Amino acid sequence: MKSFPDSEVRWGILGAGDVCEVKSAPVMNIIEHSKLVAVMRRTGEKAKDYAERHQVPKWYDDADKLLNDPDINAIYIATPPDAHEYLAKKAFAAGKPVYVEKPMARTSLECRSMIAASSQAGLPLYVAYYRRALPNFLKIKALVDKGVIGDVRLVNIQLHKPANPDLVAKTDNDWRVKPEVAGGGYFYDLASHQLDFLDFLLGPIETATGFAGNQAGLYEANDIVTGSFRFENGVMGTGSWCFTASDASSIDQTIITGNLGQITYPTFDGSDVVLETDKNGRETFEFDLPKHIQQPLIQLVVDDLLGMDECPSTGVTGARTNNVMELITR
Repeated sequence: MKSFPDSEVRWGILGAGDVCEVKSAPVMNIIEHSKLVAVMRRTGEKAKDYAERHQVPKWYDDADKLLNDPDINAIYIATPPDAHEYLAKKAFAAGKPVYVEKPMARTSLECRSMIAASSQAGLPLYVAYYRRALPNFLKIKALVDKGVIGDVRLVNIQLHKPANPDLVAKTDNDWRVKPEVAGGGYFYDLASHQLDFLDFLLGPIETATGFAGNQAGLYEANDIVTGSFRFENGVMGTGSWCFTASDASSIDQTIITGNLGQITYPTFDGSDVVLETDKNGRETFEFDLPKHIQQPLIQLVVDDLLGMDECPSTGVTGARTNNVMELITR
């Protein structure tokens, strides 16, 4: 990869929507050696409104104008997934590294195309799987890496939510349940976080299979998915994701089982990590998460660009998650 030519990361955002209100974009003006220069939305009034409310110097309603702005040297793609590949390739052609929202794209093929464009341009590609940098998930990784639960045997994911789950932003026209936009409904939007963290924790998944369907008929995308998978290191995994369950059966829980104990944690509904071992019984670790949830990962992106650290969430790792989701739902 080419060395980053500047001492400050000056961001331009394509698609300054809901995720940019609190989760991500504001930290670009908080992190040292980072500055948010411009935002773009297809509707100029919305771009102008965002820029004024967040004190962003420039706004555009044309992606090419933002991409070619000489004051910008890094691009954050915060659009729905159907535009990720197209915009990433344009950003690389403009000579600018990319930080893209998750899921990385709609398909593995689009992910591979983005990686190829990144490699050809000699520019880095990062994916917004920010749980790789949050303190509760780093605690889980530290416990596993230290062998506190012994040799990991298996993983089980349960994410069951009622229709219109509280885990996603509500809109009148929810793109997350449109496969042609999102790739695969709430499973792609939410399970991608869970599967990506397990890739970070245990290494790549080498094979996966599953079943997917639409039981309630509320929208076009799958509303129920079950899957089985095996990691390259031999650890086994299972998961069930249902987005038309009852309130009474609502659950967000992952259990990592080892030969000396287990770790239980939620991915979305809280931040407590519960450790249970044969030796010491039950312990609960509590964490306060940052107001801007992507701040730790964006800090690593900035540090990576400036040669001060390494970001663990890349196009290569993000593409692996897309591939696993395709294997499970095919």
